[in-house]
Amino acid sequence: MKVVILAGGFGTRLSEETNSRPKPMVEIGGKPILWHIMNIYAAQGMNEFIICLGYKGEFIKEYFLNFYAINNDLTIDLATGETVIHGGNQPNWKIHLVDTGLYTQTGGRLKRLKKWLEQEDVFMFTYGDGLADINIKSLIKFHKSHNKLATVSIVRPAARFGRVNPNGDQIIEFNEKPQTGEGWINGGFFVLNRKVFSYIKEDTTIWERDPLEELARDGQLMGYRHNGFWSPMDTLRDKRFLEDLWNSNRAPWKVW
Repeated sequence: MKVVILAGGFGTRLSEETNSRPKPMVEIGGKPILWHIMNIYAAQGMNEFIICLGYKGEFIKEYFLNFYAINNDLTIDLATGETVIHGGNQPNWKIHLVDTGLYTQTGGRLKRLKKWLEQEDVFMFTYGDGLADINIKSLIKFHKSHNKLATVSIVRPAARFGRVNPNGDQIIEFNEKPQTGEGWINGGFFVLNRKVFSYIKEDTTIWERDPLEELARDGQLMGYRHNGFWSPMDTLRDKRFLEDLWNSNRAPWKVW
C-alpha cells in the first residue's frame, strides 16, 4: 500500500524556519520531520511513498538524491574524484517525488496523483508536519472493516484544528478549523479508497473543505479514534516541544 504525504505548502505559520526551506524539511533532532513521518510508516511495513512537492520542492529532491551521503560516513579522494560511502544506513524505501504545483491546494495535490495511484484501490494519505504513535496496521484494519470510502484518524488536542462530529465511528459532520469547539479533531492520518478522487474538483479544492464535508454527508467518512500521542508542527513553539521530546529520549512517535 502506497503512502501519500503532502509536502508542498508554504508553512507560513512557521516562517522562522520556512523562509529558507519547505516545512517538511524543518528538523527535529537533526532529521527532517518528513523523515520522522516516513519512519512511522516504514516501521509498520509501509515503504513506498509518494511525496507531493510544491514550495521549495527542490530541497526535498536534493535531500533524497544525497540521502546516502548525508546519512553515512564518506571517504573522498580529491586526487581521483573517487567517493566511497561507508555504513549501512540504507532504508528499504521507494520514494516518488512529484511536483504538484506551487499554489495547488491540498485536495488538488491529491487529485494530481490519480495516475500514480492507478493500481491502488486503497492508499494512505497524511500531512508532512504531524507526528503520532499511531498504530497504522490497526488503522488499516479498521478501514477495511467498514467498507466506506474514507477513514480519518481523530484525536483530542486543542480546538484550533478541524473538528469532527462522530456518531459511533461514522463521521456525520466535518468542520475545518472552527472558531470554537472541542472534542475530536482531524488527526491527519487517512486511509482512502481511490473513489475519493471523484470528490475533488480541481487544483483549488481544499481537501479539508468540500471533499471531507461531502464524504461525511454521504456517510462515507469514518473516524478511527487515536487516544495516544499526536502533535502537529505548526509553530516554532510546536517545533521546540517536539525537539525537547526527541532530545530527552521521550519521543512517543519513535516506534522504530
